[in-house]
Amino acid sequence: MSDKLSESKKWLERLIAFDTTSRLSNMELINAIQSYLTDININTRLTYNSEKSKANLWCTIGPTDIGGIVLSGHTDVVPIDGQTWTKPPFEMTEENGKLFGRGASDMKGFCAILLAMAPELKKKSLKTPIHFAFSYDEEVGCVGVRGLITDVIENLPLPSAVIVGEPTLMKIVGGNKGGRAFKTTVRGVPGHSSEPSRGANSIMAAARIINYIESLQNELEKVATPDCLFDPPYTTFDLGIIEGGTANNIIPEYTNFNWGYRSLPSENPDLLEEKIRNFISNTIEPQLREVSSLANVATELRNDTPPLIPDHQSPAEHLIRHLTGLNESGTVAFGTEAGLFQQAGIPGVIFGPGSIQQAHQPDEFIAVSQISECIEFMDKLFDWAEHNTPP
Repeated sequence: MSDKLSESKKWLERLIAFDTTSRLSNMELINAIQSYLTDININTRLTYNSEKSKANLWCTIGPTDIGGIVLSGHTDVVPIDGQTWTKPPFEMTEENGKLFGRGASDMKGFCAILLAMAPELKKKSLKTPIHFAFSYDEEVGCVGVRGLITDVIENLPLPSAVIVGEPTLMKIVGGNKGGRAFKTTVRGVPGHSSEPSRGANSIMAAARIINYIESLQNELEKVATPDCLFDPPYTTFDLGIIEGGTANNIIPEYTNFNWGYRSLPSENPDLLEEKIRNFISNTIEPQLREVSSLANVATELRNDTPPLIPDHQSPAEHLIRHLTGLNESGTVAFGTEAGLFQQAGIPGVIFGPGSIQQAHQPDEFIAVSQISECIEFMDKLFDWAEHNTPP
């Protein structure tokens, strides 16, 4: 265990040193992983974004003619902008049983463990193949993994299950909310602020839309059922960015804001989108067009990530229960790549080291004890794969 833990720390230190904030390329990190795996005779395949500035990496250890178990982790991290760190975000710091650095918990810790254990896994005569899937741009809507999944479906044997190693404190999570993200742009009519009736204020129009979204949130909260598996037990809205106006004495012509919602798997996300679009077209746009036919509101769907629908009988959950003895399966409000795998016919479960409470925070960390617990699980999984065929 001590050697595996030491190697996992070394890999985590190396991975943290790559600034893979989603707005940047992840190619240096991917190239480093690919070179390492190639050196230990593990073949890899890459799928790219359109500019080839980012890539997913897939590899198979064991038989290549049958599906196996996918271990999936994303390589990108969220920004540190506006956060106050007391430790260097892109250098790993070990202190009081914790490993600090951006991505330590979400989710380079999981990826580091897989890479540290790859040489030992390569030496095993596996009956069930183990696949590593390292993706890009998960943090901005599970963008990269879509191309990876398409490549697998079109060119490789369909895996039996996927374990997405998001931080769950090594507890089984069988479901997560889905999510949609939008950008709404309001075009008003500019003019001097001393004559507001001669213009159409885009900020005020945007505010009315945002107030309507807030009213929908309040309605959903009021009708939430206490026995819901999710916390919070209702679909939640978010509004993270708003921009508009150029000066206090100019009626703002343009305002845009990013918003979205995380919906329960039991709810139809189309209905919420339809309500908001109808409010805009029936209430907001007519007011704007009274001033000018050019005034309008445009709403762009930027991302649609499906939920992971709980399935306690899935091969993914069954395997982890068998290996760990854990019986409870929970749910989380944050989004993951698991729902996309599930939609592709690959049953998924979320199960990984670290806590989501540390994710996206300044001085992000993962406990060394969590790294050790995940290593113990991987030992069991790899031993199982050596003696058993795919579920």
